Amino acid sequence: MSTHEYQTSSARRRLVVALGLIVMVYATGTIGYYLLGGGEWSLGDCAYMTVISITTVGYGEILQRMQSVPYARLFTSLLLVSGAGVALYAVSMLTTFLVEGEFLDIRRRRRMDKRISKMNGHIIVCGAGRTGMHVIAELSATHWPFVVIDTDEHIGARCREACGKAVDFMIGDAIDDHVLLNAGIERAYGVVAGLPEDKDNLYVVLTARGMNPKLRIIAKAVDPRAENKLRVAGADSVVSVNRIGGMRLASEMIRPSVVTFLDVMLRDKDKNLRFEEIAIPPGSSLIGRRLADSDIRKERKLLVVAVTGPEEEVYTYSPGPDFELQEGMTLVLIGETESVRRLRELPAFNPS
Repeated sequence: MSTHEYQTSSARRRLVVALGLIVMVYATGTIGYYLLGGGEWSLGDCAYMTVISITTVGYGEILQRMQSVPYARLFTSLLLVSGAGVALYAVSMLTTFLVEGEFLDIRRRRRMDKRISKMNGHIIVCGAGRTGMHVIAELSATHWPFVVIDTDEHIGARCREACGKAVDFMIGDAIDDHVLLNAGIERAYGVVAGLPEDKDNLYVVLTARGMNPKLRIIAKAVDPRAENKLRVAGADSVVSVNRIGGMRLASEMIRPSVVTFLDVMLRDKDKNLRFEEIAIPPGSSLIGRRLADSDIRKERKLLVVAVTGPEEEVYTYSPGPDFELQEGMTLVLIGETESVRRLRELPAFNPS
């Protein structure tokens, strides 16, 4: 449970306690008057006397011959003091619950905005709908820094439910330039345009490309006719949800074991296996070395399944130990995301 959730829950518990005390004082006053009167006063009159005593409305003693009943006025005095105290406590707890909840939301929002302003090399996910929520869950599982933009006020709770933890988000329209700027688009690594409408995704792609030409932009396409338009607008890659869905249906039919393997790999929370990629940067100590002599082999949980050149989309599958690494090559790996993270932090992939 987060600090915000704990504090909100604590305030809620105090409010429930205050309401419980009010009920207890009311019940005690009603039963007390009834017992003092020896059954002469009805429960309704006793309850009414308790209410006007606690609320101090000043209607006087409505119970007949109350002044002659021993200890009745003493009981009323104690009821007045305790009732006023409990009522004051309840009002203060209600005020605290309302004000503290607003204050905590504001403070949480400021902390989140501060974290977002310090992000660099992150991914901006535009849209947290049915498609976007899967993107968010995968980025969270693979430990990528990201920010979510959506117009839904409940986006925080939905993202937390999907990822099992709190995520950084912004409530706003992703087609708004100011929202993208506040999300750190000028420092971002990439943008995922996953809004429900193709026209909105097209606008996001155009805006994002204009604000940061170096961005990697991935766009969702519902209508196949929108794919080419999105690429012309500046998208590096376009994903057709209908085509992907159709390929999945066919794969489930003709290669179920492969599909099951990939599903298990993606859903295994203990191992968290993924296909990952990592590029060999300029100045890396790996340039000119054999794959067998690289630090990659030291990560036993990683397997190099393919290598592609810096420009050509030609892959060398299952490269052998004598394969020579060159600048700009991209290694396609399979392994645990934590192992890939450690590999990216090695000096060979971060030359000074």
